[in-house]
Amino acid sequence: MNVRLRFAPSPTGVLHVGGVRTAIYNYLYARRMGGKFLLRIEDTDPERSKEEWIKVITEGLSWLGIKWDDEIVFQSKRISVYHKYAQKLLKEGKAYYCVCTEEELEEEKKIQRLQKKHLKYSRKCLNRSKEEIEELVKKEGRKKAIRFLVPEGQTEFKDIIHGKIKFKNEEIEDFIILRSDGSPTYNLACVIDDHEMGITHVIRGDDHIPNTPKQILLYRAFGWKEPEFAHLPMILGPDRKKLSKRHGATGVLEFKEQGFLPEALFNFLVLLGWSPKDNREIISKEEMIKIFDIRDCRKSASIFDRQKLLWMNSEYIKMKDINELLKASLPFLRMEKWWKEEFERDLEYLKKTIELTRERAKVLKDIPYLIEYFYKEDFGYDIEAIERYFADSRVFEGLEEIKSEFENVDEWSQTNIEKVIRNVADKMDVKHAFLIHPLRLAMTGRKVGPSLFALMELLGKERCIERIRRVIRELWGYVPGKTDIKKD
Repeated sequence: MNVRLRFAPSPTGVLHVGGVRTAIYNYLYARRMGGKFLLRIEDTDPERSKEEWIKVITEGLSWLGIKWDDEIVFQSKRISVYHKYAQKLLKEGKAYYCVCTEEELEEEKKIQRLQKKHLKYSRKCLNRSKEEIEELVKKEGRKKAIRFLVPEGQTEFKDIIHGKIKFKNEEIEDFIILRSDGSPTYNLACVIDDHEMGITHVIRGDDHIPNTPKQILLYRAFGWKEPEFAHLPMILGPDRKKLSKRHGATGVLEFKEQGFLPEALFNFLVLLGWSPKDNREIISKEEMIKIFDIRDCRKSASIFDRQKLLWMNSEYIKMKDINELLKASLPFLRMEKWWKEEFERDLEYLKKTIELTRERAKVLKDIPYLIEYFYKEDFGYDIEAIERYFADSRVFEGLEEIKSEFENVDEWSQTNIEKVIRNVADKMDVKHAFLIHPLRLAMTGRKVGPSLFALMELLGKERCIERIRRVIRELWGYVPGKTDIKKD
């Protein structure tokens, strides 16, 4: 079989995680089966469809590395095609004109509710003569819609994920396929396009299950073979309620702006409903293409766990090629007030600062903060760390001694830096941490960070000595809670 799948979003807003996951599953299955993945923009609603949202969709998919085959299909350019097929159904007696007003339809539903009946159209216009319909159009200015005539019996299909699903046709009303303004409804346009695009598998959210029997009835009315269907369960928030922005779910490009890597988001979304048989969590796109099978998707809803996404993103940051990580980090660095264009002249130094600190980055937005002290000399000191590590005045004696020893070090290396610090601590008969923690504060202004000896080597001898001078100068005589930190 020449497998062909599609992703068919409406450009009426941002591309959310549910839609992105659907796109990913269609893409992976198409690639796994050696078929085609197509993109269709369902823009038949001119009031809600915007060019800017089309751009958001294509940019979002491209950022995630989801490449579609062939040209994009725009439904707005195919209105005449939908009219042609609607007329075909009319001529064959499989559809009919409806001129009922909104008020009439609402009155019908009101009566059905009172009678506790299933809400469906009464087929009033099916029983109207052609002359009566034309009279209502001419005299009252009513507009004609076209309804599909649902046959008797039942409609069933085998869903790849949920198994056999049945619908009684008597519970499906004669649904509109062409509105009175001439625009096609979702079900008509979807079926015609999927047929003409040669779609063999339709993977979409399970909120579309009620649409499926209607679409199958249309396929059969046209005499076409319907595709195989797979309906994906919902993605819920940690509170098991419908996913929303409060759960940390945003449009796909907002994840980009927050500093997530596309490969991490791709990996995370794939696992919302599917997992490999060996339960791995970090899987490359290339490996997913080899092992992904839509038949292995879960029937139950998945939970969007932002903390897990952050963990996964941090793992991808750790694994990423340093040159690629540098390129991805630069836009976030350039947004910082302290960043200067001249810093980019020494990309090797910049790469070393990122390499040293990447272990602590959850998102790319963290990197400017993590490397800031490699570029600034006027950083502040963590108050809690001062109170904890500078309460004993002997710290200053140790720092003075270390500074003097550093001035005599010829080869500035991690080994020699560590040797000096530990020797001074031994001479003072104190634990090594007694001097290491204050030194970290002197070098970075912080109580945590990467290896002290590695970051000091990278800072260089003169800058380290000057930072020790500064911390002694500013904190000498400081009494926690009683005096202010001195400033030059």
